[in-house]
Amino acid sequence: MLTSFLEGLFCCLISTPTNTVVPVETSEPEDGFEFVEVKPGRILRVRHIIPDRPVVEEPTGLGGTVSCKRKITVYRNGHLFIENLGDRASADLKNCRNGETEPNSTVEVELTDCGKSSPPVTIPEARSDSITAGNSGASETGAMGGDAPAAGHTDQSQQTRKRRQKPKRTVVIDCERKISSCKGTHVDVALFFIHGVGGSLDIWGSQLDFFSRLGYEVIVPDLVGHGASTAPQIAAAYTFYALAEDMRIIFKRYARKRNILIGHSYGVSFCTFLAHEYPEQIHKMVMINGGGPTALEPSLCSIFNLPTCVLHCLSPLLAWCFLKAGFARQGAREKQLLKENNAFNVSSFVLRAMMSGQYWPEGDEVYHAELTVPILLIHGMHDKFVPVEEDQRMAEILLMAFLKVLEDGSHMVMMETPDAVNTLLHEFFLWEPVTLPLPKKESKMRPETAITRTNDPKAISEPAKVRPATAKPT
Repeated sequence: MLTSFLEGLFCCLISTPTNTVVPVETSEPEDGFEFVEVKPGRILRVRHIIPDRPVVEEPTGLGGTVSCKRKITVYRNGHLFIENLGDRASADLKNCRNGETEPNSTVEVELTDCGKSSPPVTIPEARSDSITAGNSGASETGAMGGDAPAAGHTDQSQQTRKRRQKPKRTVVIDCERKISSCKGTHVDVALFFIHGVGGSLDIWGSQLDFFSRLGYEVIVPDLVGHGASTAPQIAAAYTFYALAEDMRIIFKRYARKRNILIGHSYGVSFCTFLAHEYPEQIHKMVMINGGGPTALEPSLCSIFNLPTCVLHCLSPLLAWCFLKAGFARQGAREKQLLKENNAFNVSSFVLRAMMSGQYWPEGDEVYHAELTVPILLIHGMHDKFVPVEEDQRMAEILLMAFLKVLEDGSHMVMMETPDAVNTLLHEFFLWEPVTLPLPKKESKMRPETAITRTNDPKAISEPAKVRPATAKPT
């Protein structure tokens, strides 16, 4: 503690950071580490594992097709109205999906940025061709209650409904997605693991060993300023957009035909960004303690807004707080995991810049609701950074979401309970929906068309006139 305080004081006097992350120069190619220069002077360490495996061609005709149809409407009073219009692929998707929402149903939530403006208002389900202005709106409002409301309440409800009937933005999604099992022997499958703030690729050690033994190709980068990647001494290098562009370059460099993204904490935002940018290449995605579907905005009242030298003096306290909040237990094993896996080992300058650079206004509920990729959400019950309600809200917004809660885990659940996490991941990678056969079309079209033709007087009279005319020449 005294050493950290003296280093922080020295940092304040000379106005330079006391610790700077530099790339490891002794890494050899056989270690699986590569250094990718995403920009001049901006180098990321990437662990790329290509295990020896038999070449198996991708099977054709397997998997299931899911109809992704939904209408997303944002109203001016701050409400998000989602109508799921697609047919469910199979019964197992109905049972595995979080919540009880049916595909041909509606989901109504309140946007977080303007959620305090007015309480949610329920809109009855109706087709677009049956919605009319004027009396229909009044009758629907009156049908909600048994007694006639007062005049003031009626005017207020009518004004609220009038505002709701004028959407600010409407997004319609209509596509089909084929989902198949991703085995380690398939050469077209690649796994991308992305860590969060303060971590490194070492936090995925158990997952890397497990899936590389199964034959999966694994790509795990160190974010800039973390692990053995370079740490630029400029705050603009750690904004969300700068980091997202780094992940885009890494993804385009190593991507296969079917890619699976696994993100933890802040890394979930980058996975969401990639899934939104490359929907055809992202086959599945996993969110581990990623939080709710809210737009990112740095907090003005945060300890990370303190000067870098002060944060450096407080680094032992911050590490202790991370141990208490990030792990369900604080024993010798957890302390060893925190130290050996570099779960929270980053310079004070990088930590401050990362926290203040989390500005991503596009990543709101609508942005997440537009995703059509199947997503597995894993949450540690004892997580003090991300409440379980946030992951539950995320599961409600997403089109295909599987929420799994581990009772023995916390924020670093992949390090605390690696066996349970690896089992969930592997089962999700192998999962594929079973498409039910389409119902046979009934052959009633011909008789119905024949009846309509015979009932038509013109259809009867015209042939009667034609037959004698054509019979005269003979």
